Amino acid sequence: MNDAVPTPPPETPAPELLPKGERTRALILETAMRLFQERGYDKTTMRAIAAEAGVSVGNAYHYYEGKEFLIQGFYDRMTHEHALDARARMAGKTDFTERLQIALDSWVDCSADYHEFAAQFFRTAADPNSALSPFSNESHPARETAVQIFREVIDGSDLGPKLDPELGELLPDLLWLHLMVIVLYWVFDRTEDTERTRAFVKRCAPFVAKLVALSRYRVFRPLVRDAVDMIQEFVLPTIGSSTALAKPAGTTSTTSTTTTTKRKRRKDG
Repeated sequence: MNDAVPTPPPETPAPELLPKGERTRALILETAMRLFQERGYDKTTMRAIAAEAGVSVGNAYHYYEGKEFLIQGFYDRMTHEHALDARARMAGKTDFTERLQIALDSWVDCSADYHEFAAQFFRTAADPNSALSPFSNESHPARETAVQIFREVIDGSDLGPKLDPELGELLPDLLWLHLMVIVLYWVFDRTEDTERTRAFVKRCAPFVAKLVALSRYRVFRPLVRDAVDMIQEFVLPTIGSSTALAKPAGTTSTTSTTTTTKRKRRKDG
């Protein structure tokens, strides 16, 4: 287990205290989220977002290379809101099962307003070659914030100190992958107030917690070791990291999404 005290994300400053550039960036994202809800993602253009936000189209593109890149802003904002909400709900609770369910329920609640156009977001984010995939290097900051939530779920629980150290190191990433399964289920859930997703969380959170708790026992240690080896060899290498973002001097990023975006700028109505 990592004994270091986790550093929580900073509190969101009041909009008027942000630098002008950050205020403009936040305004564009807030406007885009509203228009996506009102008109749908496909029917909302960068030109419409700029007009509603009261900025030039060029200025909108300065902060976001294209409409798709607002999804990255959405990731960042959602994970930050989720972290603050989950942390507040978990305060004073030490039962691992309860903390895990709180963290998952918190995500469903924080994302509720965006469910109507989530499938449109998912269509872009699901492309494995896209920089906007939640598994991409570019998504590392938002993903690390989300993983940190699950690190706090473990470290603040009475189960945390009892876990196998190697599994304890990997578990926050595994719980984030579990959240991705829930996100996929949520995207396609068309029940009122996503009741099926909420029931799914209620059922699977205790099940996952039991599996984690069983890993403490000596009889299961060989299985834990095998699982850790497989995860390190096959799962973690597929998840991008911040180090992969570093480019040698003189090189540029040429992701397919960025190239496509630049080609389509003039066509965006």
